[in-house]
Amino acid sequence: MSYKFLDHATDAIVEIRAKDLKEAFTIAADAEINITLDQDRVEEREEREFSAHGKDLRYLLFSWLEEIPFVMITEGFAIRRLEFDIEERQGYKIDAKAFGETLDVKKHNFKVEIKAPTFYDMKISQDDGVYMRFLLDL
Repeated sequence: MSYKFLDHATDAIVEIRAKDLKEAFTIAADAEINITLDQDRVEEREEREFSAHGKDLRYLLFSWLEEIPFVMITEGFAIRRLEFDIEERQGYKIDAKAFGETLDVKKHNFKVEIKAPTFYDMKISQDDGVYMRFLLDL
């Protein structure tokens, strides 16, 4: 279970290796949260629910990566932890519960705002575990 940032001049390219899809989506969320703020400084005081949908895994990942910054930036909610399930029925769906607190720029060490995920160079493979790579526009 790991992620790393690949070299890029202006954006963030994230590469993930995981044992299964759920772990890969968890790692993707943690990478995105930690690009934005210090996740370990967030306390679990409240919860928010959100969902992501996709006709395939690439679209699901895109939707997932779009929803997390929406919750953090637009709704002003710093995320400490997520609970979710991935369902496959006529496409894919994630129903998630985020645990955290109201975003405090100083307390949570706000770093950078993620503008959007992209499909550019996005890859998901499920050979021996799960491999993901995606680019976030910062």
